[in-house]
Amino acid sequence: MRIPFILLLVSGLLLSCKPIANQTDQKASEQILNIAFGSCNKHDLENRLWDDILNLKPDLWIWGGDNIYADTDDMSVMRRMYQAQDSVPGYRKLLLNVPILGTWDDHDYGLNDGGVEFTAKAKSQQVFLDFLKVPENDVRRTRQGIYKAHDYKLDGGSVKILVLDTRYFRSPLIKDTLTNKRYIPDLSGEATVLGDEQWNWLEEQLKTSRADFNLIVSSIQFLSNEHGFECWGNFPAEVSKMEAMIAASGARGVIILSGDRHISEFSSKNIPGLPYPLLDFTSSGLTHAYTKFKGEPNRFRQGEVVATESFGWVSINLKTKEVILQMRGDQGTLLGELQQNY
Repeated sequence: MRIPFILLLVSGLLLSCKPIANQTDQKASEQILNIAFGSCNKHDLENRLWDDILNLKPDLWIWGGDNIYADTDDMSVMRRMYQAQDSVPGYRKLLLNVPILGTWDDHDYGLNDGGVEFTAKAKSQQVFLDFLKVPENDVRRTRQGIYKAHDYKLDGGSVKILVLDTRYFRSPLIKDTLTNKRYIPDLSGEATVLGDEQWNWLEEQLKTSRADFNLIVSSIQFLSNEHGFECWGNFPAEVSKMEAMIAASGARGVIILSGDRHISEFSSKNIPGLPYPLLDFTSSGLTHAYTKFKGEPNRFRQGEVVATESFGWVSINLKTKEVILQMRGDQGTLLGELQQNY
């Protein structure tokens, strides 16, 4: 059964001193979880959004990837860039007041459009985990890949956040030599985005989840697949696998949060066997956007593309089972909104 959603478009939206549900901790006496997230951030460009994010008082900040632009296999260079990002005044205030988690994308992974072939990925993983202030006893310190589950319990229910790693195991892309697009889909059925171990982990997490909402953090877009840049659509068999896995798992309220594209947009698709539309909320970028955007096809798009600097806002009401997704810009300007009941 398709559950209708309301779309509103509006023109011109681990260091912590703040108690918050973290892993299985309780967020006392509240039924709403507010999450801010974003991607594509250059540490040496002005970020005019940190103060706006803080003003909204999020319970959590999620890095969606390209958190710095390192593009290097020199870990000393990468580490200095992360340290510079930590020293940005606005981000430092966020770091000291809001719990932070997230994933990486290609530029902070270390290789533009890179995947399994990046030879420095094991070292890069440790530097990234240092940036996130991940403890030495965390499973990500000894396991390949930075994927991780985070559970947040509130009075009204719970939210599971599944952070994916779409870099460490991803098969090489196939370049498009016939058109002006960058890549073409791999139709072999043998390529992978997540790798066997991460796929098995994700399936178990979804099947056993008792959460009211399950947010999947993917650095690359899942639903939009016609633009020819990086996306899950370059691996059609993996897309089908994900959709079937989500539907078969019985997991409630699955929403995908993505980045990478330097534009922000909402996408929605009705999946066979899934009793609600699958949403993919792309939020990008924080310090630089595709301001010359002239349009591109996306059959799943809901509303208009935002091609200015912005961040994403996700407000989950566990009492009413309603989610409000918002794109917000400088001064907290509301740029787009989508509401979905579950």
